Amino acid sequence: MEEIFSHQWFMREALKEAKKAFELGEVPVGAVVVCENKIIGKGHNLTEQLHDVTAHAEMQAITAAANYLGAKYLTDCTLYVTLEPCLMCAGAIHWAKPSALVFGSADEKRGFMRHGKGILHPKTEIVGGVLNQEAEMLLKDFFKKLR
Repeated sequence: MEEIFSHQWFMREALKEAKKAFELGEVPVGAVVVCENKIIGKGHNLTEQLHDVTAHAEMQAITAAANYLGAKYLTDCTLYVTLEPCLMCAGAIHWAKPSALVFGSADEKRGFMRHGKGILHPKTEIVGGVLNQEAEMLLKDFFKKLR
């Protein structure tokens, strides 16, 4: 029960990051990296702002966490992201080696799970569907606003 509570609490922090992206006109995806119950890295999509297709929320959060730790591996960390990572981000997550990946909404079109969870490091635990409805609603509101 405590793990479910902490997953939800940290996912709410990732949702705050996603809302920052929404306000910037970016696809609203947010991510946080947690180590020893402390957020050590945050990020939200910045692809439009930076004119950089690699500036996804996960990449921003992984870089911030690695800088905080002074290390390239996030072995004792959990990455929370509001949307199932794409294949590119899954590759970065593989190399960062977090102990767990927790995501909100599944991404049927571009999510890495379409290609199999073997893309991630074998020691990375995967938990999906945490605050799925909140994450999905934010995405739907964003795309409705675009139309």
